[in-house]
Parts: sequence; structure tokens; C-alpha cells
Amino acid sequence: MAVPGSGLAKGLAVTLRTMTRRSVTAHYPDVRPELPARSRGVIGLFEENCTVCMLCARECPDWCIYIDSHKETVPPAAPGGRERSRNVLDRFAIDFSLCMYCGICIEVCPFDALFWSPEFEYAETDIRDLVHERDRLREWMWTVPAPPPLDPAAEEPKEIAAARKAAEKQLAAEARSREAGQQEAGRHGTGQHEAGQPGTPQRDGDA
Repeated sequence: MAVPGSGLAKGLAVTLRTMTRRSVTAHYPDVRPELPARSRGVIGLFEENCTVCMLCARECPDWCIYIDSHKETVPPAAPGGRERSRNVLDRFAIDFSLCMYCGICIEVCPFDALFWSPEFEYAETDIRDLVHERDRLREWMWTVPAPPPLDPAAEEPKEIAAARKAAEKQLAAEARSREAGQQEAGRHGTGQHEAGQPGTPQRDGDA
């Protein structure tokens, strides 16, 4: 049996404890809050893992995921093999003005192409700018926290390995492009130098 007035006493006790504590003010945006690692801030897209299966778009209760793709024919890997067709992603966009952050798209993705990022500072003055295309969704991937390792001797996660390989390929392509540009500039400089050299003077009696 509850003692009469016990609820009031508990409430006053909470009030007294709060009054004796120092108030804490969050000085945002000068001081960023420390969010949990798996906060639901924004959704990042790991494009290399996307197979355009459309599961995320079909399961989204708000229908805020827009995907466009086309099919390409892949030549056989071995002589005498059959050609295969694959889906190539053309557009992947999420309208965050409609998204309710349920996380269903991330849970149903069978190829680990969508991840939660704790970033939350993407407010816009125009609601149309809340439609994030795949380039911006890819940028959010770099803010996704790494999962804790299951074992100290475990191999590197395949997502990080694939991202590193893609970055290395891009850097190598840029280096080759710069090298080709330098070689082309060097050839032009050599040709201009040879064209500007004076010819051998003719001696008397030469035709």
C-alpha cells in the first residue's frame, strides 16, 4: 500500500537534487556534440556494392529513394562462354525531406551498399536541395565509423579494401594523365626548339 504523499516527496527530492547540480549548456555550433557511433544522421552510399536490386526502393515506406539504371552486356570470361548482362547504376538519390530515418533500406540491402553516418549538418534553405544524389551520398561514406573488429587478427573489411582499391585506381589514372600531359608538353617544346635552330651556312661553290 502506497504511503500518502510519497509521490510528492519523490518529486520534491528530484527537484532538490536538480537544484544543487550545476547547469550544463551545449554551446552548439561552436562545440560539436559527441554523438554515439551508430547515430542515425544521414545515409551513405557505397556505390561499388550496389547491384541495382531495387530492394531498398521497394521496401522504403516513404518512397523517397530514386534509382535509374541500364543493362550492359559483359563478354564471356573464357572462350566459348556465354555473354552475361549486368545492371549499371545511373542514378541513386534519396529525398531527405521525405525520409523518416527508419533504416529499413539499410537493413534490407543484401550487399552492404547503404550505411548510417552520424553527420547531421545538412540543412538547406530550399527543400529541393534535400534530394541528395549519389555523388553526395558517396561523400557521406567517408564519415561512416568503422565497425569494431571481431578479432585482432581479422582481415581488413571488404568494404574498406574495395574503397582503397578504387581510390588507388583513381590516383593512378590521374598520375598517368599528368605524365602524359608533361610528355606532350615536352614534345611540343622540343619541336619548337628544333624549328628555331639556324640552318648550316652554305659555303662558296655549294649549290
